[in-house]
Amino acid sequence: MSSKRIAGPEIERLIQLLAKVPGLGPRSARRAALHLIKKKEQLLGPLAHAMADAVDKVRVCSVCGNVDTSDPCMICSDPRRDDSTIVVVEDVSDLWALERAGVQNARFHVLGGTLSPLDGVGPDDLTIAKLVSRVAAGGVAEVIIAVNATIEGQTTAHYITDQLAGMGVKVTRLAHGVPVGGELDYLDEGTLAAALKSRTAF
Repeated sequence: MSSKRIAGPEIERLIQLLAKVPGLGPRSARRAALHLIKKKEQLLGPLAHAMADAVDKVRVCSVCGNVDTSDPCMICSDPRRDDSTIVVVEDVSDLWALERAGVQNARFHVLGGTLSPLDGVGPDDLTIAKLVSRVAAGGVAEVIIAVNATIEGQTTAHYITDQLAGMGVKVTRLAHGVPVGGELDYLDEGTLAAALKSRTAF
């Protein structure tokens, strides 16, 4: 059964593009498009201008891989950052999450994903070589690997550790285990096992 066109091609295109945004399916995209159109002056116009600005001005940082309107990005240009520590993350969203938490005043390095042979993602598809070059340039004392606790994430962490071996840099990773405010009964077995294995003195 073919779906009927319910609006003009411009609106249909808006819906199709919104549906490609993570977290928005076809139904959510239709609702979002309708809301934007109803608030054309307050939302749709300013959004169109903001997106045009983003297309013109947003850059990928040539140092760390963050996205910003300058290259190097604001983080890499900040002289108050600790140059001796690099936090390695999978994606820009992870970098932003750590920045929001405000717990580490370090430099960052965005890998652009994780190693996944089944999906055809190898070392050359990520920025691992650039990370090794940054460490080899000197001045780095610690590399914190802050990747997700998935099989691909752990494989990537081990690969990076091997690549940095013998370079005189300390390689650490995020602790895994019981989250703050978490109840043991609701945690999966893998999280509980990691928490027990990484237990610390009280």
